[in-house]
Amino acid sequence: MVMLPLPNRKWILFFLALLLLLGSCTQPTPTRTPVISPTITPTTDWYSVYFTDPTGPSAEYFEGGPDVALANAIDQARLSVDVAIYDLDLSSVRAALLRAHQRGVTVRMVVESTNLDETEIQALKDAGIPILGDRREGYMHNKFAVIDRLEVWTGSMNYTANDAYRNDNDLIRIRSSKLAEDYTTEFNEMFVNDLFGPDYRAATPYTNLVINGTSLEIYFSPDDHVAKRIVELIKGADESVYFMAFSFTSNSIASAMLERFRAGVTVAGVFEESQVISNVGTEYENLLNAGAAVRLDGNPRNMHNKIIIIDQKTVITGSYNFSSNAEYDNDENVVIIHNADIAALYMQEFQKVYERAKE
Repeated sequence: MVMLPLPNRKWILFFLALLLLLGSCTQPTPTRTPVISPTITPTTDWYSVYFTDPTGPSAEYFEGGPDVALANAIDQARLSVDVAIYDLDLSSVRAALLRAHQRGVTVRMVVESTNLDETEIQALKDAGIPILGDRREGYMHNKFAVIDRLEVWTGSMNYTANDAYRNDNDLIRIRSSKLAEDYTTEFNEMFVNDLFGPDYRAATPYTNLVINGTSLEIYFSPDDHVAKRIVELIKGADESVYFMAFSFTSNSIASAMLERFRAGVTVAGVFEESQVISNVGTEYENLLNAGAAVRLDGNPRNMHNKIIIIDQKTVITGSYNFSSNAEYDNDENVVIIHNADIAALYMQEFQKVYERAKE
């Protein structure tokens, strides 16, 4: 081995020691924590079902209702929120829509013209959110919201304090881009094309969907002849037809129920009492006199549901009352869900409303 001269070896050792000293004094560069932008929290289920609780302890304080979940979903919106609603006076939903608008989310609304003067709706309009009324005799009676074109909220609940806290209602959230496309198409027909009621409509992109193994049917009134499909489903009932109806004057739907009742199928339902008293042509007496287990509701406010449950595995819900106005005049939305688990949730609500009703 060749040995270096002593002076050179000293210098090498000196430099090695210096390098070790510098290495021990140098601190590692800190790792910066990345800034993560807010995202929609993923959910394990593709649906969520909510029911109002008019007899609950929080109802009188207008706290903790289904509107809280809806407002939270709007607060997570990143791109768009489209709302087609008959009426809105909930401060929770108004505030969430304003926050979405202020952070750059596109917010659009269609409402029933007679409700344009509501304070909460005017506050949204004054903030720059575009809001269109239907400006016609028939009602813009839809009740749905589409968030980020990824999820749909619908059911019987208007976005009002009465509907969220005093009346019986359902609200269902369904996550599906195809379902959202259906509802966005319907919304644009009203908001963009100014087509309401029986005016010509473009076809719904996906009238039948399968989400996680569950079949859904999507209908909009008056162009989709909703009553015909409801009658078909009722006539196919093998075991039971349960319903909760705010307004029920449809002879064809009642006749289908009576037909199955006479064939041995269980038919039971709850009618909103004020509508039975005031409506011409209510089907309550027809079903009652035939022996069906129908009752008048026990809510001192309104039993506002529009729900039919068939064989405890199919649920019909939405804004559609079982009436000629819903069938021929109003703008309405209906979703039919073939899922026993979802039907079980609606059956629980039916039992609660039925037990509270008047025999």
